[in-house]
Amino acid sequence: MDTTTHPAEHHHQDLIGEDAVRKIREFVGRSAGCFFCTNDRDGGPGDARPMTALQVDDLGNLWFISASDSLKNQELAADPSATLYFQSAAHGEFMHLEGIATVMRDAFKIKELWSFTMKAWFTGGEEDPRITVIKFAPTYGYYWDTRHGRAVAGVKMLIGAVIGKPMDDAVEGRLDL
Repeated sequence: MDTTTHPAEHHHQDLIGEDAVRKIREFVGRSAGCFFCTNDRDGGPGDARPMTALQVDDLGNLWFISASDSLKNQELAADPSATLYFQSAAHGEFMHLEGIATVMRDAFKIKELWSFTMKAWFTGGEEDPRITVIKFAPTYGYYWDTRHGRAVAGVKMLIGAVIGKPMDDAVEGRLDL
């Protein structure tokens, strides 16, 4: 029996400021869908709901559209802290962000984020009085990514499995804004 340990390559890269914003923007560009998690009125876990980040601004804030009468907006009014969980590729790219969510009615931002398909939820169009925007300002995050893309990571995993040696192409680290 082979008792030799084969330490996996470990790639760690914390990103700060503009580099963190760039990573968030790149990640959301590949996969804008996330689970948006809130807290309930008593400070306990609220709901996790699928949402789409419509924009990442220059400061790293993520922007969402929401209904004023939604449970999510009610939970954010009671406790603005929230957590976002993203997954871009099966077993390959993940991002977790914690931050503060601010719900507002901003006609300019609504117009900027609006797309025709949103009419499925807001039948009054851009002028629907139920439309609000949520600005999520991340305070902390962590990411798991592939260094050379999914195709190279997949090939390296396959080769590693065949030769019995880890060939990890992953990179991970904190996101500090």
